[in-house]
Amino acid sequence: MESLSTIAANGLEATVSSQGAQLMSLKKEGCEYLWQGDERWWPRRAPVLFPIVGSIRGDHATSAAGPISLGRHGIARNCAFELSHAEDDTLVYRLASNEETLARFPYEFELEMSYEIEGEALRQTFYVRNTGEEDLPFVLGGHPAFNIPAGPERSDSFDQYRLEFAEDWTYATPRIDTSTGLLDFGSRIDLLSNSRALQLTHGTFDVDTLVFEDVPQRTIRLVGPSGHGVQVDFGGFDFLGVWSAAGDAPFVALEPWTGCATATDESDVFEEKRGIEILQPGATSTHSFTMRPF
Repeated sequence: MESLSTIAANGLEATVSSQGAQLMSLKKEGCEYLWQGDERWWPRRAPVLFPIVGSIRGDHATSAAGPISLGRHGIARNCAFELSHAEDDTLVYRLASNEETLARFPYEFELEMSYEIEGEALRQTFYVRNTGEEDLPFVLGGHPAFNIPAGPERSDSFDQYRLEFAEDWTYATPRIDTSTGLLDFGSRIDLLSNSRALQLTHGTFDVDTLVFEDVPQRTIRLVGPSGHGVQVDFGGFDFLGVWSAAGDAPFVALEPWTGCATATDESDVFEEKRGIEILQPGATSTHSFTMRPF
């Protein structure tokens, strides 16, 4: 049965669900910054992505441990986690591999998700432990979506919002084949030309997700003319997805990833995916990012 737990400190309040260890609410001074889900556009809020991000070709891959069969974004977001630790400003959830996960992803693992308020930010941390006897390949990512408009006034329009980067840079996103979900790194769409800001419109997402590689200083801000928005800092994540649902969805997701969807130039061998991490038996891998509403 799903249960909700809330932590609060320094004017921030965060609520997390045991189902998928998903962040359900992020409030600053009582104002909700996290998208609250709506079937008209997207019912989720901030799912945990593991052991894949995006899609693998035909939902299937081969691996050293046997066949893999995973739908979009993997298995963690659909699993019930155990709340293993709770304090006023910290929640820790745990998922261990089981008969159901092993049938689709034949590796033993333990995934802990920690949510901790640090100053004016919420830190979300992934702890992946290899509890098996063979190397564990995986990628992981966050998928928090944020309200537009943001902040207490909630009067700015979507096309007044922009993405702000730490410095000027030039970048073109790889295209996504919307029929397969695969990335084409050989075909790109220009986004930035010696600039640190990308103005958004709903049409920006007609191409589906914007996939950024090697974002300067691994930080991004989503901000509108009122000065309200959110900053995500994601050291240790080499990819960032930025997405909103088709049409006029009033949110933008900022998604730190360690890897990405299968690309058109990749094989179907799981260990050969971009960004794949190989974790030795008994080892633990840690990745975290912070979300700071303002």
